[in-house]
Amino acid sequence: MGVGIGLGCAEFPFSGAAAFWRWVDMCEAGGVDSIWQSDRIVGRQPFLESMTTMAALAGRTRRIRFGMNVVSLTFRDPVLLAKQCATVDMLSEGRLLPAFGIGSPLAPEWEALGIDTKTRGRKTDECLDIIRSLWREESVDFSGTFYQLKGVTITPKPVQPDLPMWIGGSTDAAIRRTARIGTGWQAAGDPPAEAGRIVAAIKVAAREAGRSIDEDHYGAGFAFYFGSRDAPGVGRAMDAYAKRTGRDAKHAFAIGDADAILARIAEYVDAGISKFILRPLGSDDDALLAQTRLLIEQVLPRAETRWPRRPKTDGK
Repeated sequence: MGVGIGLGCAEFPFSGAAAFWRWVDMCEAGGVDSIWQSDRIVGRQPFLESMTTMAALAGRTRRIRFGMNVVSLTFRDPVLLAKQCATVDMLSEGRLLPAFGIGSPLAPEWEALGIDTKTRGRKTDECLDIIRSLWREESVDFSGTFYQLKGVTITPKPVQPDLPMWIGGSTDAAIRRTARIGTGWQAAGDPPAEAGRIVAAIKVAAREAGRSIDEDHYGAGFAFYFGSRDAPGVGRAMDAYAKRTGRDAKHAFAIGDADAILARIAEYVDAGISKFILRPLGSDDDALLAQTRLLIEQVLPRAETRWPRRPKTDGK
């Protein structure tokens, strides 16, 4: 099982656009598998909007793939989102990795957008069906509880003949959703043992649905830092994570050297995960770039040797 290591941002950690593009260029040149953007719309912390970022990455890069981790479907119109994804995939010549989720019930977007959280699961399922149909079919009719379409067409279609549809979340509903329609699954902060349980459950549910998901299409992520937990901002980030999620922060952070980061990757690989979104920690632009360079130079070559990539197929 080949391992692909991508890098991602949650909140925007850079001082501005120039530093962000330096980081993107480093990832592109350094052999990073993919770049991922977390999805937030409102809030006091700085976040880039996911779909706008996908379009910008399509124009800036030539090799690297990119995705959103993950877009909350009920915050967006499914027809517009399907069109945006198809457009970005076409202009990037097939490098988009769409990933979709239900959204946290605690997110401030529900109130800001006037959306009832009780409908989020059913709306998400309808959105997924609409998006997949618009990508594949010439004319789409849809009659649901929340969305009605008659003879709707989007062109151009995505370049990828079967544009991937990664699903995020760890609930029973997310497992069923992935098994029914997903081409991959992205963990939501789950530790290795829990991620392994979910992967196994998805495989069972997919078989029951008469489907299968590629063994290489299960993902997870964590933050990393070359150095000590006592470094500026590292302990604070771990404490903030524990407070926000109620989870032990140890599994969500790999702190130390290349061996520590590779050991954490190996824990997930043993659980059936092969795709990773790693987030560099740093107190300023230079620190973030230095952390990324260390990952490129010290982790990526060893990961490739230990878990060589197989030739790419559709998906990721």
